[in-house]
Amino acid sequence: MARIVREGKKIFFIFGILWFIFGHFSSSQAVVDRIVAIVNKEIITLSELEKATVHLKEEIEAGNRLEKSVRSNELSRIALERLIEEMLIDQEAKKSGIKVTGKEIDGAIEEIKRRNRATQEDLEAALARDGLTLTAFRKEVEKKILRNKMVQWAIKLEPNVEEKELRDFYLKNKDRYRTEVSYRPGHILFRVPKEGTPEEVRKIRAMCQKVLAKIKAGEDFGEMALIYSEDISSKDRGDLGQFKKGELLPALEKEVLQLKVGEVSGIVRTDFGFHIIHLLDRKGGDPIPFEEVKERVRMDYLDEKFEKALKQFLATIREKSVIEIKL
Repeated sequence: MARIVREGKKIFFIFGILWFIFGHFSSSQAVVDRIVAIVNKEIITLSELEKATVHLKEEIEAGNRLEKSVRSNELSRIALERLIEEMLIDQEAKKSGIKVTGKEIDGAIEEIKRRNRATQEDLEAALARDGLTLTAFRKEVEKKILRNKMVQWAIKLEPNVEEKELRDFYLKNKDRYRTEVSYRPGHILFRVPKEGTPEEVRKIRAMCQKVLAKIKAGEDFGEMALIYSEDISSKDRGDLGQFKKGELLPALEKEVLQLKVGEVSGIVRTDFGFHIIHLLDRKGGDPIPFEEVKERVRMDYLDEKFEKALKQFLATIREKSVIEIKL
């Protein structure tokens, strides 16, 4: 089938466990093209913002928690907010006297290599491809560890949580604790040429509408797929096989998740053309008993508490800071 399946990629977040896949480090630059923000007399440059914006876009494309529908003109604003927050944390760390030892940096780098199954030579080669030296890489790792230590020092959470609180959290977030959903869709694809004229597109849609009307009138979906679909799946009567959530093209998955087994969608438009979707089967989505996910609930509960505390911490230090945006 044409590239309708979306590929996943692991992303590590700034306030999570701070290990990094090779690359994506902000090496210092001698040229300061333009100042975009001043945070307590320290500057953020346009080049730094542009790098951060590219990295943010990569996170979104790879499946970050941020909504993928975020518009490109919002990326710079979000990236700048991140840079400001990082700088505020760096400044607080400097005031507090928190330090990072060489042993901690060595340990973090060894963990990076272990997680990526890489040798020292692999690491240095990857850094060289990105124009980074090992010294610059160590400085980046040091900064990330320092921020993490600062946040952990500022935000102290009690790890022991009453079971009642966990059960309440479980009930409020019960959709999180279900068996994995998978589904088996079928589709009929009417391809639209990239350079198709409005008249060509109109004719293709009209044909799609005609086939959909036949299906709604009782014609067999599989037979219609065999005759009309312009996708390789037509030989399987439109059957695309089993998918887990997040594996199918978002526009198609959104439609599939709204269908009951046996139902047929309306016309769905993607970059490939016009689709008619048929949900052949769905599995999973059943509630998992609290006792089976108790530890996961506890971690989710603490994560949520941590995020709230982090927002409060950042709001507090921001309130006492002088920040000037020059975009």
